Amino acid sequence: MNILDDIVASKRKEIDFHISAKPLKELECSRYFERKTFSISQSIIDRNRTGIIAEFKRRSPSKGIINSKSLVGDVTSGYFNEGASAVSILTEEVYFGGSCEDLTGVRETASFPILRKDFTIDEYQVVESKSIGADAILIIAAILEKNEILRLSRLARSLELEVLMEVHEKAELDKANEYVNIIGVNNRDLKTFSVNTEVSVLMARFIPSDFIKISESGISSADEIKKLREAGFDGFLMGEKFMTSSDPVKTFSEFVKEIKR
Repeated sequence: MNILDDIVASKRKEIDFHISAKPLKELECSRYFERKTFSISQSIIDRNRTGIIAEFKRRSPSKGIINSKSLVGDVTSGYFNEGASAVSILTEEVYFGGSCEDLTGVRETASFPILRKDFTIDEYQVVESKSIGADAILIIAAILEKNEILRLSRLARSLELEVLMEVHEKAELDKANEYVNIIGVNNRDLKTFSVNTEVSVLMARFIPSDFIKISESGISSADEIKKLREAGFDGFLMGEKFMTSSDPVKTFSEFVKEIKR
């Protein structure tokens, strides 16, 4: 088994626990369940913003602890105030140190789009995402069959959640469907955790034009943003560039100034 298999196996156990602790009917009673969601797609293409989905991430399997001190509410609101199109919040508990409470805590005061970043493999998680205040979910093509992605995406859209389908290789694009809003190319191989932004450049021409296109992982310079825009990308998911700093918001603000020059 590789690390991705380990994460998925752990996730199945976590879902079983969550279902027993909070059944679907209880999730549907959440005060966020009837909330009108914000569109990440529209925010990404808004010319008044940067196209960046800025991520809050405490740790990862490949890097260990990234930032254990910054507060999720302060960082995410700061990101948006400095020009982020949306924020991404890791809710995976075991390997990334996140929680559903992180996202719910931000949603209490936030009026901006939030992507729930997790390993979505079950309908329960989709409903849970709506109940905690997310606006969009991540679906990773590498861990799901085409029919599973269709089922999860259709459910998400019925709940007014947008869907970001993440791919790493051309063959995975065949798993996309009409309920997917955004295609994200992950420059990190989730099996080896090696990173190469050329993966996005090579993949760009194969992504159908009716999807919003974003590049994910390993982006660290204004030159890379320029190259990826020229390749056809509308947006960028970035986290470690900012979270490894003692002041993620300041680092993000400085990066925004750099890409605007």
